[in-house]
Amino acid sequence: MEVVAVSPPKKTLAEKVFGSKKSFNNNEAHSSSSHHDNEGDDGGMEMMEIGAERTKNVLILMSDTGGGHRASAEAIRDAFQIEFGDEYRVFIKDVWKEYTGWPLNDMEGQYKFMVKHVQLWNLTFHSTSPRWIHSAYLAAIAAYYARDVEAGLMEVKPDIIISVHPLMQHIPLWVLKWQGLQKKVIFTTVITDLTTCHPTWFHPWVNRCYCPSQEVAKKAQQEGLSEEQIKVCGLPIRPSFARAVLVKDELRAEFEMDPNLPAVLLMGGGEGFGPVKKTAKALGESLYDKEAQKPIGQIAIICGRNKNLASTLEAIEWKVPVTIRGFEKQMAKWMGACDCIITKAGPGTISEALIRGLPIILNDYIPGQEKGNVPYVVENGAGVFTRSSKETAKIVAEWFSTKQDELKKMSESALKLAQPEAVFDIVRDLHELAGKREPSNFPYELTASFSSLI
Repeated sequence: MEVVAVSPPKKTLAEKVFGSKKSFNNNEAHSSSSHHDNEGDDGGMEMMEIGAERTKNVLILMSDTGGGHRASAEAIRDAFQIEFGDEYRVFIKDVWKEYTGWPLNDMEGQYKFMVKHVQLWNLTFHSTSPRWIHSAYLAAIAAYYARDVEAGLMEVKPDIIISVHPLMQHIPLWVLKWQGLQKKVIFTTVITDLTTCHPTWFHPWVNRCYCPSQEVAKKAQQEGLSEEQIKVCGLPIRPSFARAVLVKDELRAEFEMDPNLPAVLLMGGGEGFGPVKKTAKALGESLYDKEAQKPIGQIAIICGRNKNLASTLEAIEWKVPVTIRGFEKQMAKWMGACDCIITKAGPGTISEALIRGLPIILNDYIPGQEKGNVPYVVENGAGVFTRSSKETAKIVAEWFSTKQDELKKMSESALKLAQPEAVFDIVRDLHELAGKREPSNFPYELTASFSSLI
């Protein structure tokens, strides 16, 4: 939308679309709309119709509370482009950050703070799980910010809305209901938590709820969703990763790794948190055969944005080959170059490791949404869990020497559990849902109806 600044004071997006924030009744809303009709292009929004033969707009709602939500959103966007080209135009928006105020516009900072103080996050996750608590909380937020969310949705005028965040269902769905667009706009949820989900993920008004596992599908049914609404697809992983054809020898040559020694990938996440240094030093000892005086394996360490960690590790005199990297965007290649992985129980990293057939050693998890990922990996034979750095190093050393058969078996189990086509299954189903909607000539009318009810 083009915004032309004519004279101060500047108006918010909601004010430009709906008029003055004081216009809460229907008469004032109509008056405001009429006033803007006379303003021409100053803050106006072109009304478009759904159902006409045109490029369809897809709006993906996300928040950067953890990297997985944006990663899933971008994976879905890329899959739409690959599968359907110009048939769809995809917008990724953090509606809370872009259009609302505190506390919603700072969810990213609040989440990072709570995750660093993990017991605070654990308390928040479980205390807000009862429906009566989170419903009251969201209703209170809607009273303040429904108009702004409505403005954000109308700016895109979506044919399809996809939520990839647990707090992106309720208010947008309420807006659609009071706009009279519930049967016109397809609203779906793509759950990005692998097994353990907060109840806010599940809303009975969605057209489809895409679940990454049978465990999540069962939870969806318990929360009142019908079998028709639920579809198990897997976690959406970006196509460039899921469909990458990789040759280990070529990757090791590219990264200047030893072509013959088995390799373990040690992950510190985007911020390089966790016991990376302690685990790396333990691996350095366990992967060196003192009797033969030679290494039995090598280590690739991803430090993320933690430059202090990277410099500390580079200063160590290693007895085994060690490759140290900062923030990486080529994780498909690094996983393809290695034989197993050590990481916390993040759903995205787990799903990517499964696609690459990497046995997983889980060394930590965030209470709440990541707790269930541990039994998911372990009980399916794709990995093990331990918080001990020494135990981790011992397991890797055994996998690379006396228990190579166990490593191979876990790799096979990982590949069986992987769902590399998940993101394509999701966009194809969305395309099918869109095709079933009969063409309807109706406008996206900008109203204040929801705000009036509040």
